[in-house]
Amino acid sequence: MLLARAESTLERDGVDGLSLRQLAREAGVSHAAPSKHFRDRQALLDALAESGFRRLTAALERAVDLAEPHARARFAALADAYVTFALAHRELLALMYGNKHAPGAASQVVEAGHASMDLTVRIVTEAQAAGDIGPGDASRIALVAFATFHGIATLAAGGMLDDAPVDEVVTAASDTFWRGLARA
Repeated sequence: MLLARAESTLERDGVDGLSLRQLAREAGVSHAAPSKHFRDRQALLDALAESGFRRLTAALERAVDLAEPHARARFAALADAYVTFALAHRELLALMYGNKHAPGAASQVVEAGHASMDLTVRIVTEAQAAGDIGPGDASRIALVAFATFHGIATLAAGGMLDDAPVDEVVTAASDTFWRGLARA
């Protein structure tokens, strides 16, 4: 309950608007009550980031599982799910990546953050093994794919797609990316 309330505050007020004292006030509990769950504000932010990464990975896995059972459809489903999550949880996503890449990042946040990338690497590796795409460093390919779709989400969130529907941009990027990977 505290994490859900904290996420709601995060999405409404941004990371600067989130404090343990404010969380306690909104939950209607004593100002010391949240400290039973989180030793300090950073622990709360880390818990939010970890939870966000776990939910992101679950959303990506669900999309991949529901896609047609070939690599290109799974890749496109992953891209759609990522952008959908990113746009629905803008502040949370910024917190997730900010905490993951911060100096001294909590190991559980880093570990949770790697799971969605691991899924992307697995899809690329399976596509290579099936001969659907050419050889190459699967981790680098996955990183470039992730960066592409994160960039689309960032542009869409900022209203910088010049009225192009985000789903069409995601599809075009996914198709272009896949064609670039395809065997000749």
